[in-house]
Amino acid sequence: MSTFVEFHAIQNVPPSCLNRDDTGAPKDAMFGGWRRSRVSSQCLKRAARKMFANSQLLNEDELGIRTRNIVKLISKKLAEQGETGAISAIETALKAVDLSVKSREDDTPQTEYLLFLSQTGITQLTDVIQSNLAELSNEKLQKDPKKHLKGDLKKKIAECISTSRAVDIALFGRMLADRKDFNVDAAAQVAHAISTNSITRESDFFTAIDDFTQAQEADAGMLGTVEFNSSCLYRYAAVNLDQLIKNLGHDQELAYKGVEAFLRAAAMAIPSGKQNTFAAHTLPEFIGVAVHNTQPISLANAFQKPVWPREHDNGLAAASVVQLQKEVNKLTEAYSLNLGLRVMDLTKVWEGETVASLNELIDQSLFAAREKN
Repeated sequence: MSTFVEFHAIQNVPPSCLNRDDTGAPKDAMFGGWRRSRVSSQCLKRAARKMFANSQLLNEDELGIRTRNIVKLISKKLAEQGETGAISAIETALKAVDLSVKSREDDTPQTEYLLFLSQTGITQLTDVIQSNLAELSNEKLQKDPKKHLKGDLKKKIAECISTSRAVDIALFGRMLADRKDFNVDAAAQVAHAISTNSITRESDFFTAIDDFTQAQEADAGMLGTVEFNSSCLYRYAAVNLDQLIKNLGHDQELAYKGVEAFLRAAAMAIPSGKQNTFAAHTLPEFIGVAVHNTQPISLANAFQKPVWPREHDNGLAAASVVQLQKEVNKLTEAYSLNLGLRVMDLTKVWEGETVASLNELIDQSLFAAREKN
């Protein structure tokens, strides 16, 4: 039975547009028959990945990079080692393992789609290309590398591409349409955050003032609107610890470090959408971490019926925590569950044992994960 580490959070967000749709409006969704604010899982994962690096939760060699510019990246690394003019050799290496590269007249070639590769794999691939520059630069080979490049070198290139020894790749997975054997099953499942309350779409009318106008001109040089909403979000994610360990080549210590980084980033990372306009930098008022061997269990149905601020004297977040606890109690009794839920509650309404800080919550959760795994 797999061990799951689940993250639940209640986060009150002031007027904001953290995650926009194609029209520039905040994303939303219908849930329980009511319109809710929504922040997509992709948006939340991106914020977490940025925090892994920016807050040094993980080292550079423990992370991956997602880019179409892998040819330029490797050529730069080779140039630093004194090898110039290696672009065609890099293209040949990639094409040999079915990774399509398209040439550009004005710049370095790009892969046809984003590649999500580990820093370790990129370093290894750079070394393999450098060691085999002469062969990879062969004119006959470059015409049809997939057909003519065989044996150990092709295998080494594939191994460099396929390595998933990067925590973000191991957590969030990788999919390459042309080479399914390079795919990585994600160890983490991240739900779209939805508001516990119903929302209505609102818009802000703004003007940009011209600082130097002629006498006959209006002061406003630009008029416009920006849509926003304010909401209390329920956020949920689950990490399959066994899958994470497998993805990381059975390096258990790196997997536990990855879980710690994931929990901290899930709690602290805030999407960057329209933050210069709204500065909606608020942290969760409730975080629950469950460690168990059952199956992933979201508590979103606690909010089928929207929560209203007047339901609790301490406001919307507190009312949402009360509803969340009712859902936990209901599921625990009905399905005989033991979710192993540990809680940090700044609203002070959770009926049960709580911890005082995020550090304590993460420490206890990691200890429980080690015991169960």
